[in-house]
Amino acid sequence: MFTSNGTALVWRGDGETLLVEAWGENSLRVRSRMMGDVLEQDFALLPAPAARATIDIEGDRAVIRNGKIRAVLTTESTHEGNGYFDVSRCAIEFADESGRVLFKELGPGGSLKLKARRFTPIPGGDFRITASFESDPHEKLYGMGQYQQQLLDLKGSAFELAHRNSQASIPFVVSSAGYGFFWHDPSIGRASFNLNRTEWHAESSKQLDYWVTAGDTPAEIVQAFASVTGKVPMMPEYGLGFWQCRLRYWNQDQLLEVAREYRRRGLPLDVIVCDFFHWPKMGDFRFDEEFFPDPQAMVDELTAMGIELMVSVWPQIALTSENYQEMRDRNLLVKAESGVDVHMRFVEESVFYDATNPEAQRYVWEKCKQSYHDLGIRAFWLDEAEPEYERYDYANYRYHAGPNVQVGNLYPQLYSKGFYDGMVAAGQTDPVNLVRCAWAGSQRYGALVWSGDIHSTFDDFRNQITAGLHMGLVGIPWWTTDIGGFHGGDAEDPAFRELLVRWFQYGTFCPVMRLHGDRSPEREVTRQGGEPSCPTGSDNEVWSFGADVYEVLAHYLRLRETLRPYVRELMKQAHEDGSPVMRAMFYSFPDDAACWDLNDQYMFGDDILVAPVVELGARERDVYLPAGCSWTNVHDGSVHPGGQTVRAAAPLEVIPLFTRDGSHREIIKAAARD
Repeated sequence: MFTSNGTALVWRGDGETLLVEAWGENSLRVRSRMMGDVLEQDFALLPAPAARATIDIEGDRAVIRNGKIRAVLTTESTHEGNGYFDVSRCAIEFADESGRVLFKELGPGGSLKLKARRFTPIPGGDFRITASFESDPHEKLYGMGQYQQQLLDLKGSAFELAHRNSQASIPFVVSSAGYGFFWHDPSIGRASFNLNRTEWHAESSKQLDYWVTAGDTPAEIVQAFASVTGKVPMMPEYGLGFWQCRLRYWNQDQLLEVAREYRRRGLPLDVIVCDFFHWPKMGDFRFDEEFFPDPQAMVDELTAMGIELMVSVWPQIALTSENYQEMRDRNLLVKAESGVDVHMRFVEESVFYDATNPEAQRYVWEKCKQSYHDLGIRAFWLDEAEPEYERYDYANYRYHAGPNVQVGNLYPQLYSKGFYDGMVAAGQTDPVNLVRCAWAGSQRYGALVWSGDIHSTFDDFRNQITAGLHMGLVGIPWWTTDIGGFHGGDAEDPAFRELLVRWFQYGTFCPVMRLHGDRSPEREVTRQGGEPSCPTGSDNEVWSFGADVYEVLAHYLRLRETLRPYVRELMKQAHEDGSPVMRAMFYSFPDDAACWDLNDQYMFGDDILVAPVVELGARERDVYLPAGCSWTNVHDGSVHPGGQTVRAAAPLEVIPLFTRDGSHREIIKAAARD
């Protein structure tokens, strides 16, 4: 039977409570629970904004309308067992304001007796849940977060709903059919976008929960999602320029000397990053006095040079850490369900702190506040945020918030939240923290996501283009990569030098421009007593790869400075309406059919078309110029009408760039300057 309360439509039958509710402009939230009322779970969705939904109930049919979207619910009872008992069913169909069907639940299939909402009981309590929908074989799908692949259109793909190092699972898709769909469930699961059906599956959950919106353009859909999951703060000024990093600056003098060299050369530098194992033991959350004897003096000198210091924090607590026993006694650690309670062995055995526990969040933040923030450090590198278990045995760990298999994808969001809350309480208004993973809602906690420990290859480089575009579509406008890749990369290898140049050019047109990597060969580090410390990679500064490479990199550093006002405006847009900084071509040109399939070029904002060179030895490439405007080649000043593919010259010092309708003359001049 149907009931309503003004903005929500409820159906009850066959043990199920189904709630369809207006949740933001042009949007609906659907929840379903067996044998109980639906739960008020706020994993990512913010409280429902005011809505003007209308609900009409006529017998076995009910319609809820909210702006541009409507859901039509139809009930029926069927006789089973030769008529001895009835089975009730309620089907959902979503349409736009004109009545055009966007998508609908899977039908029963006659004698197949299929169920669109399947609740498979887990003995003792909760359910494995699968939601199945009929599929439009012609639609194109985008989003889902960060997966290491070159696919732009995700139709026909399957996804693990789980985090891994370099994989951030954010279950939101934008459809070319004019809707967006968010699976509001942080459990481990899977999604399949098959030609014959779309399915979402949760391995363990208490209820079915998803959100859907309708929009005339991809921008409208993405901005609607941002409005219900939150938007990034305004990026601070130091986020607009260049960030220097390497694995690793292992002592205070080395880090300061790199910063001084940037200033001596007159090169722009906004942030320098102090990577891992600057601490005595993992989980001590402080500088090692032997290698960093005067952190306050280090911060003060960097501040005087106008450089921010970002410090790495890992969520792992070594069994030998000074904080391990107290955190264990206070139940602030993740717990293994069985076996030896060690979660990772890197340098030494460790466990993860439980970021889903508010008390653990406060404990870790207070340690970091005392050791770092009180010195003037305003940015943190929240590494290992998936978290990266030695084996991704998701069912073997339990958190304060519940079993990992049921809530595990929340971990990176709450890891960011703990630091964000602490920084805001300490007086910061614009926190930004570099995080290796994210889930829906992470962006509102100042999360700048980077793409993890990727390899130094052209294939990995190309993967980052699509990864960044998908992340922008799922509400994560702050995103970056390790320029040059993380694993591998010999500074003396000509092929790596070429890769680095091409990646650096691309990094100039990423939301944040950051050079990082574990360059070979490795270098040993020992303590004064002869005890080995964590090794370090080779040099990774812009002058580390030869004079010819240096000239190119220095040019693009200065070009990024020219871009600063433009990047600031893009960051303002991201803060105000959730717009991505890197934009898939169809995001800016939805009426140009060719733009829906372009996976190796993109828009930096709405005015600059970027076409990275992603092949070793390539010195030109094809670039598609969208219809409806003219395009100026930044490097030679030539003007081209849109709606065509051009062959752009790309000598090693050039990344093909085009500006829209003659805009941004200052960028053209800066890019062409010798």
